[in-house]
Amino acid sequence: MTGNATPWLRFYGAVPPTLRYPEESLSAAVLATASRVPDAPALTFLGATTTYRQLGEAIERCAAALAGLGLRAGDRITIAMPTSPQGVIAFYAANRLGAVAVMVHPLCTAPEIEFYLSTSRSRFALTLDLCYPKFAAARANTGLEQLIVKRFAYRLTRGRTRPTIPRDPMIRWWRPLMMREWPIAPPPQGTAEDLAAILFSGGTTGSPKGVMLSNRNLTAEGMQAAAWVGLGPGDVMLAALPIFHGVGLGLCINAVLLSGGKAILVPVFNAATVAEVIRTGRPTLMVGVPTLFDSLTRDRSLARADLSCLRAAFSGADTLPRPVKERFERMVADQGGAVRSHRGGHGHHGDAAHRIPRRKRWRAVPRHAGGDLPAGHGPGVAGR
Repeated sequence: MTGNATPWLRFYGAVPPTLRYPEESLSAAVLATASRVPDAPALTFLGATTTYRQLGEAIERCAAALAGLGLRAGDRITIAMPTSPQGVIAFYAANRLGAVAVMVHPLCTAPEIEFYLSTSRSRFALTLDLCYPKFAAARANTGLEQLIVKRFAYRLTRGRTRPTIPRDPMIRWWRPLMMREWPIAPPPQGTAEDLAAILFSGGTTGSPKGVMLSNRNLTAEGMQAAAWVGLGPGDVMLAALPIFHGVGLGLCINAVLLSGGKAILVPVFNAATVAEVIRTGRPTLMVGVPTLFDSLTRDRSLARADLSCLRAAFSGADTLPRPVKERFERMVADQGGAVRSHRGGHGHHGDAAHRIPRRKRWRAVPRHAGGDLPAGHGPGVAGR
């Protein structure tokens, strides 16, 4: 794959032209990382760090609990959680059982909750205590059978009154559920081609659409992102994007955990919180949207902060204006860092926007087509 038939490869630098993806589920790959680097930090949340050994044990414990409640391979569980350890653990635990995780915004409205539960045919759900009334209202018109509730005391709930949650066999609290002794979960389920997650689109052209992602989809995204920037043990990702977002789940979480790095989980997405995490957590990588990078360049708390830890930043979800990109890179450089902001817009993510020459026109090619593509056609990339 060289020469005129693959002109894009000259933009790859040290990035390999192909990757070999594992023929297994996401959870199997993450649990393999836990076996490989058990004592390395995996997650940091509100100052508390979870090692890979602890993460692996929590995934197995949650899988056993979900199996005890009746979650089976092929079932759907809606996870309406902020970026938090419980959301991450539940995602991989469901995957460990061969179930499908339906990731939705925890603060969406009751009609939206009903739509997501009905459309995905979810029998199980995990959410915050704050969100209980919306799930209770949707219960009658959906197939929801079990609701797992997590009490959450962070700023997300500030200024909001906690609802009264009645005793109900349908409702299970996260902490006692995880502390209870359950039979060991059945053997791991799932192959690379199995459905792993459903993420809903923003609904800008009508009702939100459920985007169905296989284990291979998410594994490929994670491994490709890791390859672009050399992500590995010792790297720290500032995970500020929500886990119901494709980049938040696939890059901020899954790419990091496949690679043995650490993710700093940020449950509230705003410039002040992110600036504080940059100063105290010293991430090497970060992902955000253009408005976040614009706000960070105006945050006075970063004016004298040591930013030598940052080596790469990714912007997605919208076009990153060049002035914002240059201001952010200049701010980091002035504070001791050497970051390069990787732009991602519509149809491109991360470094791909730099690596693929924009003068070319690409077309998507079916996976079964086989063979090299003629010059001027990209490797399975849709768009232009």
